[in-house]
Amino acid sequence: MVTSGPGAAPKVNCFECRHFFITHEPALPYGCRAMGFKSRELPCAVVRLSSDAPCLLLEPKGKPATP
Repeated sequence: MVTSGPGAAPKVNCFECRHFFITHEPALPYGCRAMGFKSRELPCAVVRLSSDAPCLLLEPKGKPATP
């Protein structure tokens, strides 16, 4: 999460979250496994519009294992 100033709400980036996925469905291209939905917009934007709060289920992706 990134904040843009003192007292600012953290900015959530779905592309950095382990629950985010691409659905490959043209009508609903993005999804969130933690909340169980697909949408036209990034899930973090849908959560922000619905609850007026940043997504609280963000879990950063782990680093890929190196062979």
